[in-house]
Amino acid sequence: MQPMEASLPSPDAVIARVTGRSRTSNRPMIYDAFEMQSDLARQTRAWGRVLHDAVSPWVGYGEPANWWSAGARMMMRAGLTFARPPYGIETVTVGNREVPVAEEPVLSTPFGTLLRFRKDLQTEQPKVLVVAPLSGHFATLLRGTVRTLLPDHDVYITDWHNARDVPLDAGRFGFDDYVDHLVQFLETMGEGSHVVAVCQPAVQTLVAAAVMAQTRNAAAPRSMTLMAGPVDCRINPTGVNKLATSKPIEWFEKNLIATVPGRHKGAGRRVYPGFMQVSAFMSMNPKRHVQGHADLFWHMVNGETDKADAIESFYDEYFAVLDLAAEFYLETVKTVFQDYTLAKNELTYRGGELDMRAVRRTALMTVEGERDDICAVGQTMAAHDLCTSLPPHMRTHHLQAGVGHYGVFAGRRWDTQIYPQVRNFIQSHT
Repeated sequence: MQPMEASLPSPDAVIARVTGRSRTSNRPMIYDAFEMQSDLARQTRAWGRVLHDAVSPWVGYGEPANWWSAGARMMMRAGLTFARPPYGIETVTVGNREVPVAEEPVLSTPFGTLLRFRKDLQTEQPKVLVVAPLSGHFATLLRGTVRTLLPDHDVYITDWHNARDVPLDAGRFGFDDYVDHLVQFLETMGEGSHVVAVCQPAVQTLVAAAVMAQTRNAAAPRSMTLMAGPVDCRINPTGVNKLATSKPIEWFEKNLIATVPGRHKGAGRRVYPGFMQVSAFMSMNPKRHVQGHADLFWHMVNGETDKADAIESFYDEYFAVLDLAAEFYLETVKTVFQDYTLAKNELTYRGGELDMRAVRRTALMTVEGERDDICAVGQTMAAHDLCTSLPPHMRTHHLQAGVGHYGVFAGRRWDTQIYPQVRNFIQSHT
């Protein structure tokens, strides 16, 4: 089950739905209002557990008990969580045998961990860094992407931390800091690595490749695969792009940035709350999510365990959210979605000029989905217009028919049609 973000509400409507306040009022205490809702949700979950335990002995003996049990389980699902879900990848099939997989933190900073999915293999495989988006969900959203890559590659991922758990004295985390992390992670992985960037970080990955090219960094990746990323949002602008340009950046800072309350480790840090992002996504197509939860209830009542588990697994991930450092969110909106500085090849890094034409030794593959309504066709392919120093044999593009945004990196067509193209591209530049 995947979200279908069809039509976007206005920014003011999102604020009103999340906070219960009109935008004509004074600036709402967004996080304080959410914390009150979270406390109520916590009580609802507790009562749901009590009810579920009480009716469990009678489940299966009649519909009333099944209804009560299903209702109790729905109560137990109330609210969001700020805890990272597990990746849950314990084994992978390599050749004709099952190989154990162990998560190995290789390098950690206050804002992210370079996490390796280590396999006990004698054969050396291409090292691949999966660059996860930092847009309200944890990197575990890409577990399917990782699972598909694992049989053929030595896979690492950017496991970003929740900004509300990062102490204030750890400093800021902005656009350039994200790029710095990619450079540092690639240096840690060593020479000969490859990068697969999913969605939003296609931009930062392209920037990191240019930085490493300009500085002649030996750890510059041999290839980068950019999947459904907003390199040039001027091309076929989507509802998401129009939302970003509907207000000046000062509006985003005033209305979408909150301060982490004192009960959390990151108390005092300014963030773009993950619950705001998820609420905005749900507001795009509320009927779908209401129907999804109705289906979940009736699958529980009817004992259709597999169907219920599939919906529960999806929403477990969907409702696990993280906060973004305010400076990263605002700089990304300004740079990528409003000023288009990368698309114009005018982006600066640490105050210095950066030229995408410096990329000469990192092969480039772009992947887009025909039905992508978040990052439209042409926006990722624009990377080829920037990396003009790359010869034709080091560049390729794949447009996948019949898939939306999430289908580019997850699901059946990713496994059977897109991934083989990505695997062959990496192999040809190893």
